Amino acid sequence: MAFDSRALSALDFPRICDALAQRCATTLGTERARALRPSDDAGRIARELDEVEDALFGVSLSLGGIQDIRELHGRAREGRVLSGQELLNAVYSLDGAMTVRRAINANSRGPLREVALGLGEHSELVRRVLGALDREGNVRDDASHHLRDLRKRIEPLRGRIRERLAASLEKWADVLQEHIVTIRRDRYVLPVQASRVGQVQGIIVDASATGQTYFVEPAAVTQLNNELTRLILDEEAEVRRILTELSGLLAQDEDVPMTLATIGELDLIASKARLARDWRLNRPEPSPAGVYDLREARHPLIENPVANDLRLGDTKLLLITGPNMGGKTATLKTLGLSVLMHQCGVYVPAASAKLPVVRDVLVDIGDEQSIEASLSTFASHLKHLRYVLRHASPDTLVLVDELGSGTDPNEGAALSQAIIETLLAQDARGIVTSHLSPLKLFALETPGLKNASMGFDVDTLSPTYALLVGQPGRSYALAIAQRMGLPDDVLERATTLLGEDAGIMERMLEGLERERADLAAQLDTATAARRDAEGELGRVRQERETLETRRNEMLAEAAQKAESLYADAIERVRTLRARAQEDGARPRVMQELRDLRTAAQKARPAPPVREERGDPIRVGSRVDVPAYNASGQVLELRGDDLVVQLGVMKVGVKRRDVRVQPEVKVPVARGAFVGRAPTTFQAELQLRGLGVEEAVEELRTAILEASALKEKQLRVVHGKGQGVLRRLLRDYLKTDRKVESFHDAEPNQGGHGVTIVNLRA
Repeated sequence: MAFDSRALSALDFPRICDALAQRCATTLGTERARALRPSDDAGRIARELDEVEDALFGVSLSLGGIQDIRELHGRAREGRVLSGQELLNAVYSLDGAMTVRRAINANSRGPLREVALGLGEHSELVRRVLGALDREGNVRDDASHHLRDLRKRIEPLRGRIRERLAASLEKWADVLQEHIVTIRRDRYVLPVQASRVGQVQGIIVDASATGQTYFVEPAAVTQLNNELTRLILDEEAEVRRILTELSGLLAQDEDVPMTLATIGELDLIASKARLARDWRLNRPEPSPAGVYDLREARHPLIENPVANDLRLGDTKLLLITGPNMGGKTATLKTLGLSVLMHQCGVYVPAASAKLPVVRDVLVDIGDEQSIEASLSTFASHLKHLRYVLRHASPDTLVLVDELGSGTDPNEGAALSQAIIETLLAQDARGIVTSHLSPLKLFALETPGLKNASMGFDVDTLSPTYALLVGQPGRSYALAIAQRMGLPDDVLERATTLLGEDAGIMERMLEGLERERADLAAQLDTATAARRDAEGELGRVRQERETLETRRNEMLAEAAQKAESLYADAIERVRTLRARAQEDGARPRVMQELRDLRTAAQKARPAPPVREERGDPIRVGSRVDVPAYNASGQVLELRGDDLVVQLGVMKVGVKRRDVRVQPEVKVPVARGAFVGRAPTTFQAELQLRGLGVEEAVEELRTAILEASALKEKQLRVVHGKGQGVLRRLLRDYLKTDRKVESFHDAEPNQGGHGVTIVNLRA
């Protein structure tokens, strides 16, 4: 359905089209921009918005230099011969179109590729024309064999004629007007004085404008000039034949019209993208029928406009009241233009927008008197309102400016209320502006109709242009009159004449404005406090991050120091092990070995697992898991999660879902050596996380110590992993003579992750 052209004009939509046209690079695009009209096809609108997005963020369309060659193509199809320059203009434009197609195919995100399918293939035509013409549009010598032969004969012949005439200059020197050889009517001649022309034998070809000079072709070159003329005529005929052939090729290219139409379409898309950048427009999102939601919407044709939020949905009609020049009409047009731009595939002037697709925009804006039709302003409004009421529906947008104006206020208010009731019954959406006070009360009591006003600063007597939804507008007539210095008795009399009810209404509106101002001030204070709190929170977080960083640095330093101490202890163990081979030193060395082992274990850095302070659960802890009715060993700590080995299974459980078993000290035999007190021996060796060489050394030392203390069994915890450490440790156990046998632990005691080593007695 076509949108009402009067409505488009009333909303200043042609100015949007002009802005697009100014940003087009070709006349093809300019035509499309000026002829742009809204569509009610949702699929087409979405596709056109996708194309603009592709032009904004995907492909930079460069269409400069492409001309409108529709007239040239039409003349060629009529059988007319184009000049060389016209043919060049045509193929340059077609070649430019193919360049655009290649750029789109290389860079487009997708939507523009579909459009570019309309750009035809014109390579053969371009090749033929550029091969036959030079840059000035002249036919090249090599355009045909015949033309090459003709031009090879013409130039030498010209030279012979010039030489023969040059030889005659001395002979006829006294009768010549000038001592030169010139050309008239494509024939070489001599300029002879008119009074002495009879002295030269030859043919008079031309005369000067003054009649003082005759241009004479001497008889000696007549035959040569005739031959030159014949060759030139043959050359012209061959050139025309070539141009006719090239013009025919252009006429036969049936893809030209589609290519030109596509160039116009691409140019319009590029102009939409440029407009979006220049005016800071944003892409609207689709919404259900009757739902409008624009955030920070602004009139695109007003300099430095005030942005307002506009919402329609549950509120079907917004009634904006207040003084003239306050921005009511601009707000109404902002919504109308946003809807029209959206349905033309153009981004809209709002920070964000959700808009439905409407069938039509119904407007009554401005004073349109008709002298010929004998219509007053009021009658003109009624004519437009009749059209609005006939066509209003849920899928139309209604915009009525100054409803009820131009007639008696009481009758105008009654008629306006009836019109609004009809629009609400038709489930229409839109904006209505008015000055009539009774409509404000009507809006307070009517579902689907909401009051709104435009802000006004009484102190400065100037509008703020801010839309205040939920608050009826005031006229401010008496307040402005008081500010302007009218006498108090006049103002008091005006107040009396205004009536008590009107005075109550005005005071009520004034009170509402004060309350709104107070709430706005409170909101500003709360917002400032929130910003301060957020700033303080940011500082606290920064300090916490600084402390956490320092804590990690200190832990790293401590770990490095512990690692160094641990390495020193290991080195001393190796030294003591060597000394243990000496006679009589074994008991004393073994005691020192145990002391060093204990010190090294204490100094060794903890595994890189984050545990809560005071948490009894550690890697290796035995826990009961009631959910599985089983117990097992903790393999990993992951914050609030644990990985527990239950028999042959690894399960993930929460910390709160397990119970820690009390640690059981493994009883060990106490050996007695001469000269020392009994000591305890740790029968479990933790090797997880160690390198192979270090783990083997730890195992060798532990076996040596256990053997010296007459221990029978050693529990070696190496973990499962890929099984590499387990295999290499067992390879060593096979070679140690102190080992009698070894085997895996029971499934509920570690399984393949633990090796039980039995020592020889």
